[in-house]
Amino acid sequence: MRGATDLSGLDRAGRVDLLRSRMAAIGGGQGAAPQPDMASPDVLPVHPELAKVLPGGGLERRAMTEVSDCPALIVELIGQVTARGGHVGVVGWPELSLADVVESGRLDNVITVPDPGTDPLGIVGILVEGLDLVVARWAAPLELSPVRARPLLARLRGGVAALVLVGARTPSPAVRIDAGVTTFRGIGEGTGRIRSVDIAVRVRAKGRPPESATVTVGRRAGLRAV
Repeated sequence: MRGATDLSGLDRAGRVDLLRSRMAAIGGGQGAAPQPDMASPDVLPVHPELAKVLPGGGLERRAMTEVSDCPALIVELIGQVTARGGHVGVVGWPELSLADVVESGRLDNVITVPDPGTDPLGIVGILVEGLDLVVARWAAPLELSPVRARPLLARLRGGVAALVLVGARTPSPAVRIDAGVTTFRGIGEGTGRIRSVDIAVRVRAKGRPPESATVTVGRRAGLRAV
């Protein structure tokens, strides 16, 4: 992982320069991350079960996707993208554990900004210009008006990123994903440790009826469900 990006003590120009230098570093010095290996250039890869219920079979680039606060699903999304060479930014989520990305993806393809300061939307806007996936979380619910969302949408559409918002509501997201862990596997009565989890997801997309699926993260075969 590229480490936590410390923006404290920097003015806006300094923050922009620092973040763009980080993006250039993970992109081999070219300023923008290379495209990951994927079937379609317009979507990012996801877990096969989630792909079945998402339009286009993945996270849409240049679009906003709202996802409920489910860390297990977010880490799975990051792992799928980085495993194929994609680059990810995580904004405003200092407690998110990325340890599981080691097994499925590449931590050195992740930029984290635990504390984006007073302008999180500005930080997100910079990252979507050069990364493949940007995850932004707000601890307190945020309602983005069309006026506040417009500059971010303009930057998003000018880049290649898929933007995942957690804890924020936008005027017209491409997709909304409700998710929650339903089953833990691998633990017994006072023994063992969690080897996998089942995540129930419900996807709502424009022009489509809601669809549901179960995403299993980790190893499922032969494990006890709790």
